[in-house]
Amino acid sequence: MLKLNHIIIMNNQALTKEEGIIKFSKILKEKISKGFVIEERNDKLPFAVLLKKGIKVNHNVNFVFSCATLGLWSIPWIYRSFISSRDIRILVAIDEDGNAFEDKCYN
Repeated sequence: MLKLNHIIIMNNQALTKEEGIIKFSKILKEKISKGFVIEERNDKLPFAVLLKKGIKVNHNVNFVFSCATLGLWSIPWIYRSFISSRDIRILVAIDEDGNAFEDKCYN
């Protein structure tokens, strides 16, 4: 009876690991479709570091727009300069329970 329970537990753990790998693959596919690029990947300990390059800001054009709109364009210009121009790195992995998760990487 004890061996039977042990086999059932092992099968459930194998199913949860396979489900975790499927979730991991779906998250990777979704992030790649949103513009991320795989920077580092490890299949033994399933994790991947993904990178999304920031937007390059043309300050000359934004200055002209800001002057033409009497300074109103300066708000989106500041946002693009400080927030959107940064590179984004995220970590996608499977934890020890077989659950897929995503976390930000801080530089």
